[in-house]
Amino acid sequence: MRADGTQDDPDGARDRRPWEHGDDPDDPGNRRGEAPRGGPTSGGARESPVRQRNPAASSSPARPIPFRCALGRLTVVRHGQSTANVLYARAEREDDPDLTVPEGLDRRVGLSPLGVRQAWATGRWLAGLDPADRPQIVVSSPYVRALRTWETMAEAAREAWGACPEPLVDERLRDRETGVIELMTPPAVRAHVPREAERRDLVGDWYYRPPGGESLADVALRVRDLLRELGEGASGRHVALIAHDAVVMAVDQVLAGVGAPPPDLVPVPNASVSRWDGDGTTMRLVGRADTRHLEGVD
Repeated sequence: MRADGTQDDPDGARDRRPWEHGDDPDDPGNRRGEAPRGGPTSGGARESPVRQRNPAASSSPARPIPFRCALGRLTVVRHGQSTANVLYARAEREDDPDLTVPEGLDRRVGLSPLGVRQAWATGRWLAGLDPADRPQIVVSSPYVRALRTWETMAEAAREAWGACPEPLVDERLRDRETGVIELMTPPAVRAHVPREAERRDLVGDWYYRPPGGESLADVALRVRDLLRELGEGASGRHVALIAHDAVVMAVDQVLAGVGAPPPDLVPVPNASVSRWDGDGTTMRLVGRADTRHLEGVD
């Protein structure tokens, strides 16, 4: 869940935590070299210093090195609205630091009634795809809200699809761990641990790591490891991941390649679908955080 609060709309399309959206880090500047001064000329005068142009300073920025991944297609679905999304939005509307998430642990948080309907609509979208476009392998976060999302999607798609893939579960798809501020709403963080809220603002969302938790950059490390294994073990196949917004951002960052700047930390709505297509070597983003299949769901 996030602690930067969900948006005020009733469908809780965001569960932004207060540590999850910030400015990109400063780009390092280029250095310019100076040639050494020359010795005396034949006329006895000294050569004036010559400033030489650094090729790196005048060339265009280096292009990222593509991340090698042999998947045929990658689809990433964020879980439907969770019960904590609803509570976070209420805490923000009422500026109430004392509202608490009853589940106690992030991994136990399930779907709200709206979240179940969103997952069902996503499953109906899946059922409407051509058989060749449906995922062959499904890998889910171990968190209840992600597992429940796929369970509902599969139930909705079963009539058209028949036997849907049984999900594999991988810990590397878990949501961002938030340590000492786990399940604290944004007003609670500001009221009870203001120094952490200040530190997050100072460091920036991508790099902020709560005590005992992870930064978004940390999430990208474990997601990179998973994508490398999937690329080797499921070459040419269509894999679907059922996970969290932090994982969607991490996938975006990893597939952009070595040297890519941190991604724009724009909201990833509940039950949205992001897709990358592969050419046998690298992956290309073809759709990010699509929610057209959720039209009319309320």
